[in-house]
Amino acid sequence: MEPINLDNLQFFLTVLAGIMITSFLLFLIMIYIGVQQLRHLDIPEDATFIETLRLTPFSIVLAVDLLDLSLDVLAAPVAWVLLDRLGLKALRGLSAVEAVIPGTQFIPTLTACWLGVRVLGLR
Repeated sequence: MEPINLDNLQFFLTVLAGIMITSFLLFLIMIYIGVQQLRHLDIPEDATFIETLRLTPFSIVLAVDLLDLSLDVLAAPVAWVLLDRLGLKALRGLSAVEAVIPGTQFIPTLTACWLGVRVLGLR
């Protein structure tokens, strides 16, 4: 195994910064598309997690996962406020927990849940 030197560290940090910036830009695009789609939907205040996922556009859950990838642990409060303002309160808990756990940023948890509910019909 090669020892860590300044060049390796600089390369790693450059790649990491590129991933974070790219995912944040994709987040901005997806959240814009998602908000446009969400305007036409009526999600009840008391909807459960599963009901909310069934009604939520894919672009919203993908945007939240991209936000988590780009901001790491700092995504938790941003995602909480964002989902609250969008009327998707049932999704806040999972999003916040996943954002706070280190190392899970590369796992698109909300996207996987959305696919499970919408495609596989999980209840």
